[in-house]
Amino acid sequence: MNPTRRIFAKNAAKIFDLCVLVFSYGFTTAVLYSNITGTTLDEYLAFRVKIVNLFHFGLFLIVWHMIFWFCGLYVSKRLATLSSEIIEVWKATTLAAGFLLIAAQFFHLRTVTPQFVGVFWVTSTSLLTGGRVVVRVFLRVLRAHGKNTRMILILGTNRRAIEFANRIQAQPELGYQIHGFVDDDWAGREDFLGTGNSICCDFAGFRHFLRHHVVDEVAIFVPLRSFYEYASQVVALCEQHGILIRFDTQIFDLKIAHSGADELDGEAHITAGATPHDGWQMVMKRIMDLVVSLILLAVLSPFLVAVAIVIKMNSAGPIFFRQKRVGLNKRQFTMFKFRTMVPDAEKLQETLLHQNEMSGPAFKIKNDPRVTIIGRILRKASIDELPQLLNVLKGDMSLVGPRAMSVRDYEFFDQDWQRRRFSVRPGITCLWQVKGRNTIPFEQWMELDMQYIDKWSLWLDFKILVRTIPAVLRGTGAA
Repeated sequence: MNPTRRIFAKNAAKIFDLCVLVFSYGFTTAVLYSNITGTTLDEYLAFRVKIVNLFHFGLFLIVWHMIFWFCGLYVSKRLATLSSEIIEVWKATTLAAGFLLIAAQFFHLRTVTPQFVGVFWVTSTSLLTGGRVVVRVFLRVLRAHGKNTRMILILGTNRRAIEFANRIQAQPELGYQIHGFVDDDWAGREDFLGTGNSICCDFAGFRHFLRHHVVDEVAIFVPLRSFYEYASQVVALCEQHGILIRFDTQIFDLKIAHSGADELDGEAHITAGATPHDGWQMVMKRIMDLVVSLILLAVLSPFLVAVAIVIKMNSAGPIFFRQKRVGLNKRQFTMFKFRTMVPDAEKLQETLLHQNEMSGPAFKIKNDPRVTIIGRILRKASIDELPQLLNVLKGDMSLVGPRAMSVRDYEFFDQDWQRRRFSVRPGITCLWQVKGRNTIPFEQWMELDMQYIDKWSLWLDFKILVRTIPAVLRGTGAA
């Protein structure tokens, strides 16, 4: 597809999506309010359509468009699977419906109820999903008849180049046709390529091949460390021809980190990270942290005040225990807990190191002499952790995440792979909390943190929060 057609298709998709949202809004209104108090739909709409409502709806369309763009609905999906595209649509419509519900509360739109938002979400999601499926079927038919195809040339004959070619050839519905490979001769090259793959030219003949053949894309898989000068010449040549360039992002043979693309002032950058930092799920995680922590603090405020009074009456010293902890990317912050120990507990810790029952840098004694009578009760029920909801509100912590480590404990970490746990915000609860707490050895604890980071999702956070309740009630491993 040439650039003009690509721009036209992208704009057509944007217009289609906005039309679907407008239709879904109107359809929902017709379904829910067509017989309201005996008023006909036309009369109802005439009453509701005011300048202020048009302003609200215009704002909705702008924000909805931004959400859809943010969710990646308007980048090329030629190499994406249908399931991944549908998931992106569902993410976008869910965020759009969530914004509609929040905006309705802010602007006091009484007609936009949770039921209204639910019908709107079902309608818009169904239509947008159906639209994507129809487009894919249509494009598959076109490509089966030789239309909407792209000719691709692969630079290099290493393992990743062959794997890329095999994936392309295994999915003819993508509409790619491989010219072949570009590489100089080397011993065993033909056997390595196998049947069905051919060499179009060597590196010296690349320029001549571009001049006399149809090439839509060039995929570069040569090792950039040894072929940097040549690769830069190829990129410059493709740029002159207006040919799309596709890079192999696994330049450094990453084992855990996932590569992606970013942009700064119009310049593209390849990024690689082993933890989830961006995306709609991270936005929803932060929203969940704010909403849940605010609700819990409001509901539990009388109980928290009562606990504070009991602590003050039971022993001398402050109500809260404040300690420097290591947070996101090793940023230090002050963590709040209800005080469960005598005031000078940290100074006394050095005299008790020989009694430590935890492996690794963590320190824990089952019958710690520094813990007060009330403190044992608070720890058993994890009530001492509740003030950390303030840290969640501040953004230093999350509801779910690896446990926040003290500066003293961090200094004793002796393996770098364990420090990856600090690449996400620490949390009040995590897998460690629901699988035994202090009964788990330090090494297994770190492995559980890595497992959480590698498999993180909103659904995993929800499951951990649900499982935390019975774990707290059992009091297993609490001390």
